[in-house]
Amino acid sequence: MRFARSSSTSKFPTPATRRIASNEDGAAALEFAMVGLPFLLFLLGIIGFGLFFLTSTYLEYGVETASRKIRTGELRTAGAGGNAMTVGEFRNLVCQTSSPVIDCSKLRVLVQHATDWSNLTPTACLDRSGNMVGSTGDAGDLLSNYAGEASEVVLVTLCYKWDLANAFSFLKLGGGPDGSGDAIMQSAAAFKSEPYN
Repeated sequence: MRFARSSSTSKFPTPATRRIASNEDGAAALEFAMVGLPFLLFLLGIIGFGLFFLTSTYLEYGVETASRKIRTGELRTAGAGGNAMTVGEFRNLVCQTSSPVIDCSKLRVLVQHATDWSNLTPTACLDRSGNMVGSTGDAGDLLSNYAGEASEVVLVTLCYKWDLANAFSFLKLGGGPDGSGDAIMQSAAAFKSEPYN
């Protein structure tokens, strides 16, 4: 059985449809629309991870440089006016060596000592409620009260609340269960102080 073609049906492709199909005006804009957003997210990801690792590197440098005062016994004369260094002065030293990336108001410095490695227990940066712990001692306390004596093992831990993780939330660098919120960065130096007595 043959079906007759309707007179209202035209041939495909007509010259008009061929002309529209071969028109490439706006192709670049369409291609950019498809590639632009993933490319932008990729660039922001590189920037976000770069800033994260830059901050982490500055924290590492800060803890290593400032801890040298404890390791060598300089803390006994490195304070203001040649006096023994206080906890506040040590924190300021960490901030000076970690700048310009570190906001000192979001930095916690934890210092502990023990006679041997088995008696040294690392302290977490967050308490059981998920809040940042406080720094060791008061600003006016002598650092030697927390750093111990010559030939003792010392652990200096820096805890830093990195707010910029919120700006790059799609990277999931935050401390929340889903990767949101502020990132809590930690850096530490563990060493046995020299026999400087």
